[in-house]
Amino acid sequence: MNTTRRRFIQIGIGGGVAASILGFDLQKAYAQSKELKIARTTETRSTCPYCAVSCGIIIHTLGDKAKNVTAQVVHVEGDPDHPINRGTLCPKGSSLQQDIMNERRLLKPQVRRPGSDHWEDISWDAAIDGVARHIKKLRDDTFVTADSQGRPVNRLESLAFIGGCTDTNEFNYLAVKSMRSLGVVYLENQARV
Repeated sequence: MNTTRRRFIQIGIGGGVAASILGFDLQKAYAQSKELKIARTTETRSTCPYCAVSCGIIIHTLGDKAKNVTAQVVHVEGDPDHPINRGTLCPKGSSLQQDIMNERRLLKPQVRRPGSDHWEDISWDAAIDGVARHIKKLRDDTFVTADSQGRPVNRLESLAFIGGCTDTNEFNYLAVKSMRSLGVVYLENQARV
């Protein structure tokens, strides 16, 4: 059968009109297809990481929960029980599955050494030690004990901290306390979860 594109569209429209005239309800078929997609998945409730609105999301993963096995994300949707978004998501929130499953997503820390033209993978321990070493050196070199008039200020003006929007209030409380203990005065967070 040699069907043209125009004929294919005509047949599709004709079939749709015939189905509506004869009383076929396609809503049940759509609902059934959605249920088949997430039938064996595990639901995980989370918060969208994009803006300060704090929309609730449900991430559906498929996997056998075996040790050292990463579950595959098969569907992301708005949480209908969440009081803020009530199941709706903006275009960025709707695209979370593509962000999670992106093959270019970084999964381990990387460092670009001075003078190098490429990034190299490092361990989490090396990353944490490196950050701590740099913060300690920066604090030792730039800590301000007194202002221009000789008044004690004890502050670190060369370091700033920005908290993430998906961090909990408790995490941000501890992060701010840690930064204040270092003397950091330039800090901001979006504590809202």
